[in-house]
Amino acid sequence: MTTRKKNKKKRRWWLWLLIGVILIGGAFSMYKSNSQDEGIEITIDKVKRKNILETVSASGRIFPEKEVKISSDVSGEIVELYVAEGDSITKGQLLAKIDPDAYVSAVERGKASVNSAKAQISISRSQEESSKAQKEQLIAQLSNAKNIYERNKNLHKDGVISDVEFEQSKSNLESLEANIRAAEASIRSAQQSTEGAQFNAQSAEASLSELRTNLSRTTIKAPASGIISSLSVEQGERVVGTMQMTGTELMRISNLNSMEVQVDVSENDIVKVELGDSVSINVDAYIDRDFKGTITEIANSASNLIGGLGAGSLSTDQVTNFPVKIRILSESYQNLITPTKPYPFRPGMSASVDIYTENSPNTICVPIQSVTTRAKEDEEGERSNEYDEVVFVMEGDTARAIIVESGIQDDEYIQISSGLEEGVEIISGPYNAVSKELETGENVRIKEEDDNNKKKK
Repeated sequence: MTTRKKNKKKRRWWLWLLIGVILIGGAFSMYKSNSQDEGIEITIDKVKRKNILETVSASGRIFPEKEVKISSDVSGEIVELYVAEGDSITKGQLLAKIDPDAYVSAVERGKASVNSAKAQISISRSQEESSKAQKEQLIAQLSNAKNIYERNKNLHKDGVISDVEFEQSKSNLESLEANIRAAEASIRSAQQSTEGAQFNAQSAEASLSELRTNLSRTTIKAPASGIISSLSVEQGERVVGTMQMTGTELMRISNLNSMEVQVDVSENDIVKVELGDSVSINVDAYIDRDFKGTITEIANSASNLIGGLGAGSLSTDQVTNFPVKIRILSESYQNLITPTKPYPFRPGMSASVDIYTENSPNTICVPIQSVTTRAKEDEEGERSNEYDEVVFVMEGDTARAIIVESGIQDDEYIQISSGLEEGVEIISGPYNAVSKELETGENVRIKEEDDNNKKKK
């Protein structure tokens, strides 16, 4: 009997335990349900005044501001190379020499052509002088033939000479007149030959001048002072001259005292950038070191606009970027210059930049994530296709949207030009709630901070 009572008590105890668990579970569910009904969890912040510096970020590479590519004008083998990469050179210094033998031979042939043309001029002038002398001789003979003809004419009237003799004198006169006309034609021909020979001589001299120029181009000299930043050939290599095609690049001369960063800026940001804007430059080779710069050039055309107005160039699938050049100010890296390291930057180094486009000191601002958009409502209370910029504030346990106008922004804060005053508490997060969930009249509750966040504060 005692055992039965004990078992009965155990069953009751387990029954009451089960009921307790059920009650606790129900209470927890009700608590959780009530908690959910309290509203959306949010974080809050205050409207404050800060200095906002708007920046445009980009990345690119370092290049010399002035870089000259050296190519040979003539083709041939490099027989002498007088410089090495990294050498300092001055304007006019001899850099390399192309095998001149073929060009020396061409000059000799050119000289022979000039001499031949000059000899032809002499021959033509001799022919001209000979024709003139012949004409003078014929003129003397003509004068004598005229006298004989006039005398025979009178004698023929008097019947002293026969008709045959008279006709003979007349024929001699006419023959001499024809010979003089032929001599005059010969003179003109000789003069034209002389003129043609002179033109040939001028052409030969021009060709000789060109050949001499080609010969002089076998010695390559520096067009500017600087550093040999790139050397692409070795002694003994054959190169193609620029007279035939693009030509072989031999080397590059750079002025490493003046360096610039070339970056691509997106089309959305390029409208903010202006010449002379200050720039903060971070070079990968120098960690935790910022250099100063200034914008010197902004491209008018996009870097991927190739081939003019064609079907490919009108496509909007690609990202459109505009090249921007930024001079690195020398005063920002003077302490890096040493006798053994006179040039801290080398062409091709990677760099990232922050371009300071606009500054607004002591301006009213809020965290960027607290500004969002909501569709406007028409007179009938229906949403339209137009949107307002809004910031949500907390009134009691509900949210209310305030229409604002924003301005410039930095990485964390955005300027509020109208709609809010300093010190007002605004809903700053979470992002998903601010951007999508919150509406005016929505129940909200401030998210409780965990112990870790309290310790950090």
